[in-house]
This record gives sequence, structure tokens and C-alpha cells, in this order.
Amino acid sequence: MSGSLNKVMLIGNLGDEVKMHHFDGGGCIGRFPIATNENYTNKTTGEKVSNTEWHNVVVRNKAAEVCEKYLSKGDKIYVEGKIKTRKWQSEDGVQRYSTEIHVNEFNFLSNKSDVNESQSVNNEPSVPQPNPSVSENDSDDLPF
Repeated sequence: MSGSLNKVMLIGNLGDEVKMHHFDGGGCIGRFPIATNENYTNKTTGEKVSNTEWHNVVVRNKAAEVCEKYLSKGDKIYVEGKIKTRKWQSEDGVQRYSTEIHVNEFNFLSNKSDVNESQSVNNEPSVPQPNPSVSENDSDDLPF
């Protein structure tokens, strides 16, 4: 193989709400953590083991706005993108590194009808929620 590949596919649950940052030029980014879980049984002890990995996810512009609008803590999501590591300086002057998943496609996997049914029981109105799949390459200028 002559090339290289930087591709990540994750299915996990949001660990927090989407945090938005808007720029002067009109662009924005959204950041949120995703937890992925691995469950297995230790063959020697018979003990059930559960490991959780946390991933820092970054979405941009329209995709970030969609995530902010429809996602909330605990929701299940599929994300696809690439790993990027950025270097930054902490308040105490120490160089730090953050590894992030920069998303170019995602799909919401949580069933919002479950949430709506529980809201209906509490006498709150239920609002149907779409389950969009968005790609960073999607354009509003499609000819059809």
C-alpha cells in the first residue's frame, strides 16, 4: 500500500450538550464528547468488564447547527471523520495537546419517539423530531 488513511467511524452516546463557538466571519464549530463502550467477560475470572473511551468530536458550520438543534446529552450518534491533534498553551504556559475527531458525516441513532412518548405522559406536547443524516459536502445549491 503506497498511501495512508486517516478515517474514524464511531457509534456512541453524547456525554454533554453541544458547545457552540461562532466566528466573526459567520462560521461556527460545535464540540461535544462521545462515549464508546466495550463490554466483555474476563475468561480467567469470569468477571464482566466494561471499558469506556471518551472522544472529543468537532463539527463545523451547518452540521454544527444541526447537531446543536437536535442532539442532547445521552443521545446515540454515528460519526465519521478523521483524527486531528492540535497543540495549545494552557493558562500556566504549558504546551498541551488535544486529539479530536473532525466529523464530515454523521447520523442520529436515538429514537426521539421514545422521548416524545414520555413527554406526552407528562402532559407536555410531543413534537416529532427528524433523524437527519448530514454530510459536510451537502450543499443547498443542488440543481434538483
